Amino acid sequence: MLKIFKRFFLFTIAVSFFISCKGPAEEKCVISPEIKIDFTFSPLEDSIPALHTKKQLVSFFSRHEAMRDFFFNRKGYPDDSVFIDRLFKQFNHPSFDTLLIDTKKTFGDGSTLKEEFRQAFSNLKHYYPDFQPPQIETVITGLQTDLFVTDTLIIIGLDYYVGKAGKYRPNMYQYMLRRYEKNFIVPSALLLLGIDTRYNTTNMTDRTVLADMITYGKAYYFAKHMLPCSPDSIFIGYTSKEIEGAKVNQDMIWKRLVDDEALFATSQQMKQRYIGERPKTYEVGNECPGRIATWVGWQIVNEYMNRNPKVSLPELMEITDAQKIYKGSRYKPRAQE
Repeated sequence: MLKIFKRFFLFTIAVSFFISCKGPAEEKCVISPEIKIDFTFSPLEDSIPALHTKKQLVSFFSRHEAMRDFFFNRKGYPDDSVFIDRLFKQFNHPSFDTLLIDTKKTFGDGSTLKEEFRQAFSNLKHYYPDFQPPQIETVITGLQTDLFVTDTLIIIGLDYYVGKAGKYRPNMYQYMLRRYEKNFIVPSALLLLGIDTRYNTTNMTDRTVLADMITYGKAYYFAKHMLPCSPDSIFIGYTSKEIEGAKVNQDMIWKRLVDDEALFATSQQMKQRYIGERPKTYEVGNECPGRIATWVGWQIVNEYMNRNPKVSLPELMEITDAQKIYKGSRYKPRAQE
C-alpha cells in the first residue's frame, strides 16, 4: 500500500535542516554504526527512449503502475488514449535524447546515487530496526516530475537534477532551481520520509505557525541524522551565505516572529509569510531567505535535543505537543558580538 505521496517541489511550497560537518565553528558529523542493508535499485532511464511503439509504452506502464498513475499523472488526462498519445509524442521528441545524454553524463550508471541511498537507509535502520527499504527506480521524464516517495517505492526523475551543465532545466525561479542538483536527491527523499506521519507524529488539530515550525524542524533533524555529513544547505536549500546570515541574525529573526505574533497565529497569510515558498522573507530583511520559520523550527528542535540528551530520535519524532518541544528547548537567541 502506498502510504506517502509527495513531490519534493510541492513539499517545498508547503514547507519548503542540525549542524554541517564542515567549518571550524561547527560540530563534526557523527556516523551511526553501519548496518548491512539490501534494496532494489532499478535504473530505467534507458527504458523510455527504447520504446518505439505506443503498444510498448502501454506495456511499460502496465509494469510500472505507480510511475504511470502518480509520476506521470494519468488522472490529469481525459482518457488512456490521450495519455499515451501525449507521452509517446513527448518521449520521441529530439530533446529527449539530449536529456538522456546529459543525465548519463551527470549520473553515470547510478552507482554513486545508489551508495548514497544505501548509507541513508543503513542509518535509518539503525534508528528504526523495523525499517524496510523501499524499491528505487530512476527515470527521465522530459522534465515532467522530480521525486515521488512512498514507504515502498521511490521514483526519481533524474533529468530534473542534472544541474547547471544540462541544456534543459526545469522552468522555475532561480532560488528554487538551485535545489535541483544531483546532491539534493537523497536529502530530499529523506525529508519527505521525515515529514510523513509514519515517522513524524503531529497534532493535526494544532494549526499554529509554531506547530508547523516544530513539525518541519523534526523533519530536518530526522533527515540530518540519516545523512549526518551533508551540509545544512543541502537540506533547507539555502546558500552558505544565507545559512551564515541566519545564524548571525538569529535574534533579529526571532524578535520579528515574536513582534508579529506569528508563533500562535493560524492564518494562511501568516504561514505564507514565514513558512511558504518565497525568495526572501522581506518582513525580516531584504537578505533573509524564504521559509525562515522552518529554519528557526529546526534550531528549536536542536536546542531541545541538546538539553534532553536522553531523548532518542524516535522518541522526539513521536512528540505531538509542539509547545513541549518549544518550552523544553528554552530557545531565546541573543545577538552575536
